[in-house]
Amino acid sequence: MADAEAFVALTPETLPTKLGGLDVLKTRIGSDPSAWRVREVGDGNLNLVFIVEGPAGAVIVKQALPYVRLVGESWPLPLKRSYFEYNALIRQADRDPGMVPEVFHFDRAQAIVVMEFLNPHIILRQALIRGEILPKIGKDLGRFAARTLFRGSDLSMSARARKEDLALFADNVELCDITENLVFSDPYFEAELNRHTPQLDGLVAELRADRDLKVEAQALKHLFVAKAETMLHGDLHTGSIMVTKNDTKVIDPEFAFYGPMALDVGMMLSNFWMSYFSQRGHEESGSRDEMRRFLIGVIDEIWETFVAEFSHLWRTERTGILYQRSLFEDRGDALGAELALSRVLGDIWTDMLGFAGIEMHRRILGLAHNADFETIADLDLRGACEAAALKFGRHLAVNRRSITGLTALAGLAERLDRGDIQ
Repeated sequence: MADAEAFVALTPETLPTKLGGLDVLKTRIGSDPSAWRVREVGDGNLNLVFIVEGPAGAVIVKQALPYVRLVGESWPLPLKRSYFEYNALIRQADRDPGMVPEVFHFDRAQAIVVMEFLNPHIILRQALIRGEILPKIGKDLGRFAARTLFRGSDLSMSARARKEDLALFADNVELCDITENLVFSDPYFEAELNRHTPQLDGLVAELRADRDLKVEAQALKHLFVAKAETMLHGDLHTGSIMVTKNDTKVIDPEFAFYGPMALDVGMMLSNFWMSYFSQRGHEESGSRDEMRRFLIGVIDEIWETFVAEFSHLWRTERTGILYQRSLFEDRGDALGAELALSRVLGDIWTDMLGFAGIEMHRRILGLAHNADFETIADLDLRGACEAAALKFGRHLAVNRRSITGLTALAGLAERLDRGDIQ
C-alpha cells in the first residue's frame, strides 16, 4: 500500500525532472534534462509509454498505472505488474539474447521500466495490416518461443531456481485473472465488457449455446491455471512484437507467469491466422493474395522452427529434473529420449491449437480487440472476416485432438476466407 500511495504518474512535462538525475539516462539521452524531448505514445490497454529523446540518443520509459487504462479507474490494477515485466525481460534476454529490448533502469516504487528505444521498428500488427512481407519473423519467433519456454522449465533449470521463479511469478495474480476471465470465460456469455460487430449477432448466439465449445474452453482454462510448466510471456501476440525487415524484438511481458508451454505458441499463431482472415478488409490498393500466402508460410515456419529448436535444446540442454539423461542416453537408450520428445511435442501441438482457437474468439467477442479487424471500416466486410475467423477458431478448439498438421488447416482457412463454407 505504501508504494501505491507514493506513486505519481509521469507526464511529458514532469518526466525530465523526475528522472533527470539518473546517470544511466544522462549517458543515453543527454546530460541536460531540460533539453530532453518527451512524447507519450502508449496506445495499449494498460500503461503509459514515453519516448524520451535528446542529443545523445533516446530511450523508452514505461510506467504502469494503478488501473486498466482502457477502462479507467473503475478497474484497479496493482503497480507490481511492472516488477513481473522487468523480471521477465531480464530472463528472456538471458534465454534468447537480442530478442527483447535491453533494460537500463527499474524503479519498483514508481512502476517504471526504462529500456532500449527500438528504432526504426514498428509494431508487427501494423506491418501486417499494411501488407508488409517480413522474411525473418518466422524463424525469429519460432526460436524465441522454443528457447524461452524450454530454458524456463524443469527440462533445463535446476529444481531450486525453477521453483523460486515459480513462486515469484505466482504473485502476478491480477493479470492472470484478466486472462482467466477475458480469454477463457467472458467471450462465451454476455459479460458486461464484451462487444462485437453487430453483423455477428447470430453466430455469437450459436457459439454461446455451443456446449462442446464451452467445455473445451474451460478445459483449456483448466490447463492455463494448473499446468505450471515454464515462464510464459503470457500475452504473445502481434501487438507485442516490433519489427524491421531485418530484426525482431518481443516486448511487453507483463502478463508473465508459469503456465503451459503451448499458450505462448498458440496465441502467437492465432494472431497470424487472424491477420490472414482480415486481409479481405485491407485490399483497397489491390489483391492481398501474396500476403495471404506469406502469412500461411509464417505459421508453418514458426511451428517448424519451434519444433526444430526445441528438439535441439532437448538433445543438448536437457539438464533439469524431467526426462533425465540418466534414464535414457546414459543407458544407451537414445531412442527412449526421442520417443519422450515426440510425446512432449505432441502435447504442445494439441494444446497449442486449442489456445489459438480461444484467442481468436476473445479478440472478436471480448473486451480487447485486434486492429486487424477493427480498422476495417465496412461493418459488413468486417463481420464476414470475423465470422470466418470465429468458425476457424471453433474448429481448432473443439477438434484439436484430431488435427494432424498445418496443411489441412491452411486449406480450411482458405475455404472459410472465400466463403465456401458457411
